[in-house]
Amino acid sequence: MARLRTVSPNSKGWTRRRAGRGFVYLDGAGVRLPAEDVQRIRDLVIPPAWQDVWICPHPNGHIQAVGVDAAGRRQYLYHPDWRAKRDQLKFDRVAQVAQRLPDVRAMILQHLALDGMPQERAVATAVRLLDLGYFRIGSDAYADTNGSFGLTTLQKRHVRRRQDQLVFRFTGKSGIEHLIEIDDPLAVAAVETMRRRRGGGDRLLAYKERLWTPMDASMVNTYLREWTGADITAKDFRTWHATVLAAAALADSDEPGDTKTSRKRAVVAAMKEVSSYLGNTPTIARSSYVDPRVIDLYEDGVTIGSAVRRSYDSPDEKQLAIERAVSRMLDSAPEQLGRASRTRALTR
Repeated sequence: MARLRTVSPNSKGWTRRRAGRGFVYLDGAGVRLPAEDVQRIRDLVIPPAWQDVWICPHPNGHIQAVGVDAAGRRQYLYHPDWRAKRDQLKFDRVAQVAQRLPDVRAMILQHLALDGMPQERAVATAVRLLDLGYFRIGSDAYADTNGSFGLTTLQKRHVRRRQDQLVFRFTGKSGIEHLIEIDDPLAVAAVETMRRRRGGGDRLLAYKERLWTPMDASMVNTYLREWTGADITAKDFRTWHATVLAAAALADSDEPGDTKTSRKRAVVAAMKEVSSYLGNTPTIARSSYVDPRVIDLYEDGVTIGSAVRRSYDSPDEKQLAIERAVSRMLDSAPEQLGRASRTRALTR
């Protein structure tokens, strides 16, 4: 692992200028960079649509590039080693958050039972939908610029009632079409109240404290922090569910897992399944959402097979049991992976 250098995009760096169908790359003095530096920059795969691009002059800088995307948001490309450290901290934190989910869900159910549509009930509905439907939280910039939607930017037209279900159809990030069905009675009742309301604009999620007011993403994250006292965000639900889905898919794989090729096929199939729920690609599911320890443990023969194959009285009971099994497996990961590493060393 490289010794990283902390850098700031506010310091002097390199930039790029469009030339024909591509770019030329310039140092801080406006001089074209040599071929070896250009190749390093190309290896970063900076999106062509980014504007105001800053490029780190140092190969070991913890930030490698910064730019403004088409939605006007500042985006960062980090050194792979920096991202690996950050990702592990993220997954460790999400695993800790998961242990609090039963209490969070109990609080959500209490707020869903409130009369009327105060802010607590409306935001609790959003969190319930995040938990059941694996939605992205949503961005006003993406909705306005790209016509792509997440939970808090959905409009009334994106959902309909079908018997006892809610059926969501909408275009999400990267133009991916989503079809999500929710059959939770409390969520159905709350969403129907919002959908049938008069006033408050076209946004689906809204609360009423004298007048109907549309909800935004910041309300969801504020609600989670204030009511739980924990560092929980909307995205944590997608990350945790992706990890649980991957663990269950690997445990229930048709692949025997007795060869490297078989295990690779199982992982590929599991990522496809996870991405089908998240509405993204298998590559994004694996790189950004699934805790890599789940895959590492599977490759060393550790799964949650007993929890997946057991019989349960209800879907909620099964979900809770599988989540607890995943939590236990992740807690044991250092010991399990360390034992496997020592075994491999002894057999060489």
